[in-house]
Amino acid sequence: MPGAIYAEGLVKTFGDVRALDGVDLDVPEGTVLGLLGPNGAGKTTAVRCLTTLLTPDSGKAVVAGIDVLKNPNEVRRSIGLSGQFAAVDEYLTGRENLQMVGQLYQMRAKEAKARASELLERFNLADAADRPSKTYSGGMRRRLDLAAALVVSPPVMFMDEPTTGLDPRNRQQLWEVIQELVAGGTTLLLTTQYLEEADHLAHDICVVDHGRVIARGTSDQLKAQTGGERVEVVVHEREHIATAADLLNKYSLAGFGKGEAAVDQHTRKLTVPVTGGAKLLAEVIRDLDARGIEIDDIGLRRPTLDDVFISLTGHMAEDADENEEAAK
Repeated sequence: MPGAIYAEGLVKTFGDVRALDGVDLDVPEGTVLGLLGPNGAGKTTAVRCLTTLLTPDSGKAVVAGIDVLKNPNEVRRSIGLSGQFAAVDEYLTGRENLQMVGQLYQMRAKEAKARASELLERFNLADAADRPSKTYSGGMRRRLDLAAALVVSPPVMFMDEPTTGLDPRNRQQLWEVIQELVAGGTTLLLTTQYLEEADHLAHDICVVDHGRVIARGTSDQLKAQTGGERVEVVVHEREHIATAADLLNKYSLAGFGKGEAAVDQHTRKLTVPVTGGAKLLAEVIRDLDARGIEIDDIGLRRPTLDDVFISLTGHMAEDADENEEAAK
């Protein structure tokens, strides 16, 4: 059976721009799918199609067991949506914003008021409940926006880059709220540019680029596609870079010749994909010392989002494809 969120062959074009080019998704009930991709990859377009804000040109979409194209109004009653920017009325108080949402969903005034109070407590906004939301910080507005998406306790949630622009503390708070939601049975589709965010929240990840799903799997599986681990070395003398690169290349994925060391001449840093963990790192240190190559720093790290994207797409994660933005 299809999951709580299901898409098959979604296509959406804006003039000559193909924002979605046959996207397939399947999110089991009570899980989190991280939709990962650079700016302009098609993430927001996919969310808008699944939440009835856009009509796809072709393909199939089912959310909470409801056909998105045939019954959009029913879908809207079954979902919550938190967009990239907090959609709150800045002239209303936090409490008034939440009560207004409840009444738009045809809740009785008493019920909407009680639900607003409950959510304000849950999102640590009770002390600011009766202040105009224009006086809120960015993190507070984001929490209020998320609270508004939860007024009717939807079984399916869509969050489009919910933590973009937040400081680390507010981001962590939102992660905790999201984890609570999912623990309570909510199904979530989360778009993000942050692999760290997907690490914390997503059961599975789909990587999207140029409107297509180009990879899917767990965070660990995606990292493994880029070589799993990296040895980074900063040599003390610039003239040792070439020698160090030759040495590191023999360790590339345990000597299988899967990739050459990347060299940054400015920082004197060399990076090579490896397997073998700390044991291999010790061998590299001994080998460098035997060659008389003095180093300023050395370390073993897991791949970053940029590593994944360079491996999968050949460009950095933050490189924006302007097509989708231009199409809007």
